[in-house]
Amino acid sequence: MAKKEVIDRFKIQAPGGSATPAPPLGPVLGAKGVNPGQFIQKFNAATAQLKGKVVGCVVTVFNDRSFEFEIKSSPAAVLICEAAKIEKGSGVPNKNKVGKITREQCKKIAQEKMADLNAASIEAAMRIIEGQARSMGVTVEG
Repeated sequence: MAKKEVIDRFKIQAPGGSATPAPPLGPVLGAKGVNPGQFIQKFNAATAQLKGKVVGCVVTVFNDRSFEFEIKSSPAAVLICEAAKIEKGSGVPNKNKVGKITREQCKKIAQEKMADLNAASIEAAMRIIEGQARSMGVTVEG
């Protein structure tokens, strides 16, 4: 059997457990040589416990059109919006503040994202999350 060769690697974001092959996901997968129906079935099975939460995914495509994927944690912006109970961040974050989160909520988000962040300690991860919150117009209290 021939050795599998990686021909493409790309990132996508989709709702966990409820992704569909409809646009925008299906056309992207098809263009990269991945069978959308097969991918969606495996992706939804792997993310069933994250029902409706947006998750990142790194997809690796091989020369025989097979693929594998790695599920990442939700984007920090999604987790911050969820914690602050807001729809979206501010368009002008330095003038219009749209929400507040506590340092405890920030620590919880940092712990969830720790594997995907470039941080050596939980305090460094918290500073990264606090910076993301500030750039969204969310105030960190505490």
